[in-house]
Amino acid sequence: MNNLVIEIFEKSRHKHSVFPDKFLADDFIDLLYNLLFVSGAVKDKSVEELTIEFQELKALFFDLLLTGESSEDDAIKISSELFVKLPSIYSNAILDANAILEFDPAAHSLDEVLHVYPGFYAIVVHRVSHLLWQNNLTFLSRLFSERAHSKTGIDIHPGAQIGNHFAIDHGTGIVIGETAVIGNRVKIYQGVTLGALNVAKENAALKRHPTIEDDVIIYGNATILGGGTTIGSASIIGGNVWLTSSVPPNSVVFHKSEIKIKSNIPFDEPINFII
Repeated sequence: MNNLVIEIFEKSRHKHSVFPDKFLADDFIDLLYNLLFVSGAVKDKSVEELTIEFQELKALFFDLLLTGESSEDDAIKISSELFVKLPSIYSNAILDANAILEFDPAAHSLDEVLHVYPGFYAIVVHRVSHLLWQNNLTFLSRLFSERAHSKTGIDIHPGAQIGNHFAIDHGTGIVIGETAVIGNRVKIYQGVTLGALNVAKENAALKRHPTIEDDVIIYGNATILGGGTTIGSASIIGGNVWLTSSVPPNSVVFHKSEIKIKSNIPFDEPINFII
């Protein structure tokens, strides 16, 4: 067993509690990411071999699951499911990485994306977190997503549904809510919010966040709100746009900037501003 895995595993023994251990969760998701995409442990191996490569992580993950949130039988089932699905998670993540490489002119190689792109890290963690969310492990999935949030500034709720070839550029300040649905080949820039129009607690069971269809590009600091809001396929949403209603496919939405010469505009007071 990998020495780092042994060290983390030993720290976790006999520490079962009502909730999963936050520090163990952080260690696990980082170790999983590093072994998959950074260390080269799986380089040039088929995805079928990945489940064998990561058998030694199963004991660590199983120990993490043994809390008040998961019975022993559930822990066995969920641990097996994660590692059986690990090849498909890996394959989908490589599609995401290639989408980033293809879209971002500043990315020079796939290895660069895998090693240093915070958006890619956030996407990978989300794909693992979403699997746990689907198994009703709400607390552990949130621990994983908050690990990505704290490291990257990208806040993706594990309940959000995200398609393939997903690209995040820069990423800082992105917020994607619990009931957001994102299609395939979507590209999102920094500061984008896919949020709710109404945050009343009684609406918790409703779809509160927008749907983004295939091939949409959303530029920096755009805000799209509401569970009934749909951005049609192949649309482009410009920077700083505020949307609370749907737009049809192939739309281009942007704010028009205007330049006026001061000498032609009479006014006595300075333009209001906030420091």
